[in-house]
Amino acid sequence: MREPKPEHDRGRRQERRGVVVSSAMDKTIVVKVDMITSHQRYKKVIRRSVKFHAHDEQNTAKVGDVVRIVETRPLSATKRWRLAEVVEAAK
Repeated sequence: MREPKPEHDRGRRQERRGVVVSSAMDKTIVVKVDMITSHQRYKKVIRRSVKFHAHDEQNTAKVGDVVRIVETRPLSATKRWRLAEVVEAAK
């Protein structure tokens, strides 16, 4: 007998939290996400940062805002993320 299909048929979406570094494009923001990891062998703490292009439908996020972005289907050649919420507005 077949088990019923779960309510969410897609996998868990990744979430990231970062700072908006550019909002010059229309409906697009560039979010810088800092990752702090330790080196596997030497255990030294390494800071790495990655920039993601995220879709911002209402152009709400401004430079300096702390935002939460979630993974989504490809929206353009570079956009694979979407703005979920503005966690903290820039001062």
